[in-house]
Amino acid sequence: MPIVQMYRNTPRLAFGANPSNWGSDSIFAALLTTAYTPAQDTEDFWNDVVANELANGNGYITNGVALASKTLTYTAANSWAVAWAASTAYSVGAIVKPVAGNGFVYRATAAGTSAGSEPTWPTVIGATVVDSGVTWTCVGRGAVVFGAANPSWAAITFSTVRYLVIYNRTPASDATRPLLFLVDFGAAQTITGGTFTFNINSQGIYAIPVP
Repeated sequence: MPIVQMYRNTPRLAFGANPSNWGSDSIFAALLTTAYTPAQDTEDFWNDVVANELANGNGYITNGVALASKTLTYTAANSWAVAWAASTAYSVGAIVKPVAGNGFVYRATAAGTSAGSEPTWPTVIGATVVDSGVTWTCVGRGAVVFGAANPSWAAITFSTVRYLVIYNRTPASDATRPLLFLVDFGAAQTITGGTFTFNINSQGIYAIPVP
């Protein structure tokens, strides 16, 4: 399962202190090759990664595709759509609420399969609980969720794509176009003349917990 991570610009965008607007700006998804080495804590703008973009041609157009149907919503913990489930595989980054909401959400910080019965959930931000193979961390009283339609490329051919980067293309230059999210597919992807789609899960592209 792909792992989605933030660049350091993203929290500022979510909470209004970054010159980006998720809803109205031109937010793009682009494909990067295995030559790219992620450095989300130091990279800020499109010019930091563009040298590793998939080459133009074979169904791919330089700079990627624009995201459609973008949403940015806050969801309180007890209204979170995904409740904990027994004997279920969770990947790092998954967010759940307890079956009986307690006002907090929990992010999986170690992947694995949950136990047959629900753990005792901590109610202190930053506290953790081990749930069989999963470690849950109490992360907030709700979350800001970035949503969009699935980006897709038709009739595309490649064998070296490992990453998808989401960035704001509205500013005038590559040196000012903020990097927002990085998707790591875990290994090089291969497709020949088919449709390649990044399927955004039910929790959106990314959820930023709010304490």
